[in-house]
Amino acid sequence: MTMPKQDTITITTSALQALENSSSSVRLRAALAVGTTPDPRSVDKLVERCAVEPDFSVREMLTWALTRHSAAMTVPLLLREVRSEGAQARSQALHTLSKIGDRQAWPAITRELLTDVDDEVARSAWRAAVVLVPEDAEAELAGVLATQLGRGERETQLSLSRALIALGEVITPVLRAAMSTDAVPRVRHHAIATERLLRDPDAGFEFAIEEAKRVVALGPTSHEES
Repeated sequence: MTMPKQDTITITTSALQALENSSSSVRLRAALAVGTTPDPRSVDKLVERCAVEPDFSVREMLTWALTRHSAAMTVPLLLREVRSEGAQARSQALHTLSKIGDRQAWPAITRELLTDVDDEVARSAWRAAVVLVPEDAEAELAGVLATQLGRGERETQLSLSRALIALGEVITPVLRAAMSTDAVPRVRHHAIATERLLRDPDAGFEFAIEEAKRVVALGPTSHEES
């Protein structure tokens, strides 16, 4: 049975208001309700809330709710958000674009975003980039991503390795260049670990990093033999 239009309007209005509730569980249920009953009037509020929502689980539900709406409505608003001054707005918009997967958004994934000073924004940009990149731009993207090798703590480095590996063999030349003895050790470690994960996806990142450190410490010969 189709729900009467007035009832749908009432539910949507109530859920959108609940997105401002002080309880994260209430906000989570509200985002679920909005996604369960998609309504074009919800899109602005969902995008707006993504920029300020403090709870990770609620943000994920907001993203899911946005994917339930037409890309023709959501993508233009998200593209506006990736240019926001707020780091969370940029990060969450990029994350949502990666989930929507509309390749028309690719031109918005700029070098500036891929090298953003905020780690969360950069990580979201890396994930979005490998989903949206056209095949003929993969090598160029790999080159930009390689400039971030050695960046941040383990979680950030693992995110970058996963993004690079998602591009496939096109990353091999940039990884080889980053393994050069001219590169700083942190960059070399990360490049070697990423190549190992490319060859052996079941190898853990920590193990790959420790192996990379051993390779660098022992010199070029050990790398050639490993």
